[in-house]
Amino acid sequence: MAKTIGNPISWAAQNIGATSDHIAESVTRIGSADTRHLPVVQTLTLSDLRFCLRAGYQDFLETRADAIFVVLIYPIAGLLMFGFGLNRNLVPLLAPLIAGFALIGPVAAVGLYEISRKREQGGEVHWLDALGVFRSPSFGAILALGFYLVMLLLIWLMVAQSIYVHTLGPDLPASLGAFVTQVFTTSTGWTMIVAGNAVGFLFALVALAISVVSFPLLLDRKVGLPVAVVTSARVLRHNPGVILTWGFIVAAMLFVGAIPILLGLIVVMPVLGHATWHLYRRAVV
Repeated sequence: MAKTIGNPISWAAQNIGATSDHIAESVTRIGSADTRHLPVVQTLTLSDLRFCLRAGYQDFLETRADAIFVVLIYPIAGLLMFGFGLNRNLVPLLAPLIAGFALIGPVAAVGLYEISRKREQGGEVHWLDALGVFRSPSFGAILALGFYLVMLLLIWLMVAQSIYVHTLGPDLPASLGAFVTQVFTTSTGWTMIVAGNAVGFLFALVALAISVVSFPLLLDRKVGLPVAVVTSARVLRHNPGVILTWGFIVAAMLFVGAIPILLGLIVVMPVLGHATWHLYRRAVV
């Protein structure tokens, strides 16, 4: 039977209804954590990371138009944050704001995990498949974990503001140029850089521990949020060197993607998102 183009309004209504049902169902399981039956964690090697990046890039090539469409909103959001940061009152938070984007990167890539999952099952993949996240039985847990990462980002920004006040003082810089000069040509500026990077690394480590495989796991299985977070932390504990290397790879790629006014994220985000799904498949039995 030939397929026809459905009514967009009825399609949206049906999916909104299904989404609300799944949220109601999954909220009851957010706190469930049967730690006696945690997923089995595998031992990873650096060759696994190379495989995941290659597989992620292949997914990107196979669904290039779809993935770019899905992630296009994130570079746009980054540009908005950049413009927002040019406000004189927020200049000291510009770098922490851009760096903090990595903390919520796993949230931004949830749709990409779903595309990789659908592609793994075979058949044609459409960008609308990313919206399958809304119908996931664990969507409530995904929302909760995303909320926690956003809160982590806000806390990081408050800490970064405090570091600025305690190093360069409470006065606002006269301009962006004056701020950059002060940061790189004074001892207090370098103190702020060192302290900010050290504290930022701790925030990044927390985000990595709780989210390295938790979002793909929630999409793939009917588990509670505690099980997903505990499993993610166990992956890090069982493979500290490999997962920390993965974290540095992610940070480096996001940095490179952010150089051309964040437009490189149009490519970097989908590759990393798809690669994270394959990392989950390698890390968790």
